[in-house]
Amino acid sequence: MLTCIIRYQIDPTKKAQFEEYSRNWGRAIPRCGADLIGYYAPHEGSSTLAYGIYNVASLADYEAYRARLSADPLGRENYEFAQKEKFLLREDRTFLKLASAPHGDSA
Repeated sequence: MLTCIIRYQIDPTKKAQFEEYSRNWGRAIPRCGADLIGYYAPHEGSSTLAYGIYNVASLADYEAYRARLSADPLGRENYEFAQKEKFLLREDRTFLKLASAPHGDSA
């Protein structure tokens, strides 16, 4: 299992647009095949840092998921919304593998 963490730099004056964008992905991402953990908007501290986090089984599954997402009507609409509203200033993706499992110590 891989976890994709998308780090966004957002326009702090357009937090409401980012939250709408996040809710839209909350519907589109799961139906296109990724396990969405969530989207996170700034609350305290940085007013420009936000995250989107989801799991995929492999990079091959990620590529298939991205193809489904780009064909999804809400996915296309949401991408166009972000382009039009210009609230995303930067977007970086990192794929991580869980290293701490199993959690806890049975001894």
